[in-house]
Amino acid sequence: MLKARLQADMKSAMKSGDKARLGVIRLINSAIRQREVDERIELDDTQVLAVLDKMLKQRRDSVSQYTEAGREDLAEKERFEIQVCQEYMPAALSEDELDALITAAIADTGASGMKDMGKVMGVLKPKIQGRADMGAVSTTVKAKLAG
Repeated sequence: MLKARLQADMKSAMKSGDKARLGVIRLINSAIRQREVDERIELDDTQVLAVLDKMLKQRRDSVSQYTEAGREDLAEKERFEIQVCQEYMPAALSEDELDALITAAIADTGASGMKDMGKVMGVLKPKIQGRADMGAVSTTVKAKLAG
């Protein structure tokens, strides 16, 4: 399980004295625990990936804001956190694989226009969670449904 891997990596970061990496792993564990406490559930790997995906999105937004503000020191810290978080994400989908999944989802749902966008995204999200940028996927789905 992903949570067990995070715990093992946290222990190895403690032993090796890698404080920066340890801090990021603790942030991840804290976000997972917070969601478990809030929802009173035990997160499975899919839900842990959703937490990581949300953290990655937040960090990417922060990098762009820090870069615009001329705070490269803070942007670099966020980039490091992105790098560590991505180690726990599954391998990214290639353009061809993503296109095939989108086409299959459109066919499976019988989508014929923009009104069916929610159905298509609902089918796609569990399959591609953490493996592709959902914003880019949404844009591609819109283009396919429109034309």
